[in-house]
Amino acid sequence: MEERFDSAVCIVCERLRLLLNQIPPRMKQQIHEIRLRINSPVGLVLADAVYFLNNNGPPTVRFGEDAVQAKPDDLQETFARLCDYSVYAHQNEIRQGYLTYRGGHRAGLCGSAVTDGEQIVSIRDISSMNLRIARQIYGAASPLIAQLGSRLGEGLLLAGPPGCGKTTLLRDICRQISQGVLGNQRRVAVVDERGEIAASYCGEPQNDLGPCCDVLDGYPKGDGILQAIRCLSPSVVVCDEIGNQKEIEAIEQGINAGVSLIASIHAGSAQQLVQRPQGRVLLQTGAFPWVAMMDNKKGFGNITGIFKAGELLGQNDGDPFASSHIVVRGISGSV
Repeated sequence: MEERFDSAVCIVCERLRLLLNQIPPRMKQQIHEIRLRINSPVGLVLADAVYFLNNNGPPTVRFGEDAVQAKPDDLQETFARLCDYSVYAHQNEIRQGYLTYRGGHRAGLCGSAVTDGEQIVSIRDISSMNLRIARQIYGAASPLIAQLGSRLGEGLLLAGPPGCGKTTLLRDICRQISQGVLGNQRRVAVVDERGEIAASYCGEPQNDLGPCCDVLDGYPKGDGILQAIRCLSPSVVVCDEIGNQKEIEAIEQGINAGVSLIASIHAGSAQQLVQRPQGRVLLQTGAFPWVAMMDNKKGFGNITGIFKAGELLGQNDGDPFASSHIVVRGISGSV
């Protein structure tokens, strides 16, 4: 884990990198994100709190006069290094607010939007960055797979709030299916619109997705699903954060082609999922016979229950968790 931190900070400007490398090894292992905000203290996001980098001594939860501030030149140099000193070559990612770099690490970008009508075409004057340290968790999906067994191959929707670990589970599901967890290796196609599952860098996935996985990096999900079906003959298609009409139409075509789909969607609870128009329509496609609900109340990657999609759709009022038709509740096995 310490090595992952060191590889993540290699892209940071030299002044801040020297200070970040002095962080105690045990703390390096626990840092999820590094926050750089112009003329503000450098933040280190851990599971339990935000710490601040100091010029002298270890990071602390409170910042004072000794706190290290990110200067405009620091952000400018870091941004240039993220782009390999070629902003033009990375415009597609930049306009979507992120950059992926070697090791699978990602930088979320915030600044002034450059628009053409209602469409964002770029971001300039970068004012803050969120450097997310990539840590692939092998076995993250094992408790879920153990509960579903071969039913996983029928299709699954992972639902939960942001930051609960949906993408981490998707990544491990891809790897395990590709390696043969369902009895034999299956062809998996990952439609990775924002590069969060495979974290491809110069065409090479930085995360291990198994030996039978094809990655459509940067493809809009709707187009990517259809292209995967037409060109790659997958057994399973995996994508992240679905919901718009074009994606739903592509999913329906995938079902008609005999392909299983595994995907994720934002929803704070099962009740919220069925009340969201997109969530309800997705369940009605029949592409996702099973729904795994997640939360972040008991740790990263916590599964709170597995449901039959049909039973969730039958819950028009009240709390779907109260149904007697729930398949599994309270799975243990946070990652």
